[in-house]
Amino acid sequence: MRPAIALGSLLLVAIAAGCSSSPPLRTDSTTSAIRAAEAVGVDGAPRAALHLQLARESLERANVLAEKGDQEEARSLLMRAEADAELAILLSREQSERTEAALAVEQVRRLQQSNR
Repeated sequence: MRPAIALGSLLLVAIAAGCSSSPPLRTDSTTSAIRAAEAVGVDGAPRAALHLQLARESLERANVLAEKGDQEEARSLLMRAEADAELAILLSREQSERTEAALAVEQVRRLQQSNR
């Protein structure tokens, strides 16, 4: 009788272990978003640089949590990292457009003054 109980217990442990394993953490999308933000460049936009750094840190933390088995929290951090990377891209583009607009306004002013 005891071998049957031991075998049953072993079977339950094996089933529980099989059910608790979750798929590996997929970081492809987040890594791509961070690379895109790096490619755009954030040199002239401090807020963009901050969000890019936050994205990198969230990705690192997500990987650590995934290794510890906290997949749900890791996925949440991946979503945040991706959002921060996308925000870094938008902020960088905004800064570039503001700079271009300011240069265009200055050029118009120079032209107006030279035509007087």
